[in-house]
Amino acid sequence: MSLTLPASLSPTRVSSFTDCPLAFRLRAIDRLPEPPSPHMTRGTLVHRVLERLIWEHPGEHRTPEVAAAELERAWTELHCSEEFAALGLDRDEEAAFLADASGLVTNYFALEDPARVDAVGVELSLEAEIEGFRLRGIIDRLDMSETGELVVVDYKTGRAPSARYEKAKLAGVHLYALLCEQALGEVPVEVRLLHLREPLSITAVPSPQTLRGQRVRTVAVWKAIERACQRGDFAPKPSPLCDYCSYHAWCPAFGGSPPSISAP
Repeated sequence: MSLTLPASLSPTRVSSFTDCPLAFRLRAIDRLPEPPSPHMTRGTLVHRVLERLIWEHPGEHRTPEVAAAELERAWTELHCSEEFAALGLDRDEEAAFLADASGLVTNYFALEDPARVDAVGVELSLEAEIEGFRLRGIIDRLDMSETGELVVVDYKTGRAPSARYEKAKLAGVHLYALLCEQALGEVPVEVRLLHLREPLSITAVPSPQTLRGQRVRTVAVWKAIERACQRGDFAPKPSPLCDYCSYHAWCPAFGGSPPSISAP
C-alpha cells in the first residue's frame, strides 16, 4: 500500500520531513488540521506589520510610529478572526500577546534602517521544477542592493539558534537563493535572517558550492519522500520538537496510531 506524493516541496516541508517524517506525512499528505498556536499566530501578525511597513510606505515614512500604527491595524484585523478566537486567550494573555508582538516590531529597527530598504517583492511566491518535482517557496522580502543585486530577507520571531545550529537554520534561505536562481535566473548576493527577538541578524553569501549542496540535499529529501510514500512508511523521529507538535494522538511515540492507509 502506498501514499499519494505531495504536489510540491518547499523549504518548510524539507525541514519538516528532516525533523520528523511522520509529522511531515500528517501535515503534508494526510493534511490533518493543526490548532493555531500563539507562537505561529504572533509570527503571522508581526510579518504582516513588517510587510505593510515596507511595501505600503515610502522610505522616509517607515518610522517606529508608522510601524506602531500598522501593528494596531493588523491587531484589529487579527482580533476579529476565527484563528485568534481559537487560541482562547484571556484578557491578560491577550495583553501579553500584543506586548510581545510590539516588542518584536520595535526590535526590527535595531537590525536595519527601513528607509534604506529597496524591496522588489514581499511575500513573494516562487516555484521551479528541479529533477522532476516542483520546489515552491514564499520569500518574506526580496531586496535590491545598492549595487543592483538581489538580497533574500527572512524574518524570524522565535529565538535565534545557537552557533551549533546556525548553519542548519540558514538552509531554508539558501533554498530561497536556489529558487531565485531557477525561477528568476539570478543568484542573490546575500541571504539574511532577521531574528527579531534578540535582535540578531545572521547573513550568508550563496556560492556555487552552497547552491549545489542545497540542490543535492533537496533532491535527496524528495527521493526519500517518494520511497516513504511507496512503502507507506513515515517513521516518527522523537526529539525536543515533540513538545511543540500537535500530532501526539497520531504518533506511536505517544501511544497513538497514524491514519490507516487504504489499498489502491
